[in-house]
Amino acid sequence: MKLIIAIIQPTKLEAVKEALSRVEVFRLTIMDVQGFGRQKGAAEVYRGHEVTLSLRRKTQLQIAVNEDFVEPTVRAILQAARGGPDGNIGDGKIFILPLDDCIRIRTGERGPEAI
Repeated sequence: MKLIIAIIQPTKLEAVKEALSRVEVFRLTIMDVQGFGRQKGAAEVYRGHEVTLSLRRKTQLQIAVNEDFVEPTVRAILQAARGGPDGNIGDGKIFILPLDDCIRIRTGERGPEAI
């Protein structure tokens, strides 16, 4: 089992959800987050003064999958979240972490069956 954490542009969320649906991944958690990487924030004018905003809005997806779904899930996210054929700075990141256990609260099932 793996936990896939994807940080994407908020504008790409619907496209990513559709791409995940096509590879039969329907269970995910979505969070609004803030952060920065190579984009290093943005400058905006507020009341006549330029203000540098160091944090950018992003959307974080958390998806627990069994081993067979790892690569299809990653490919779906890559295809849908990339800004153009070569991508853009700020398109996001995908992290794949080992998932030791999963427990379905309702039934008490554990492991891959609980996902």
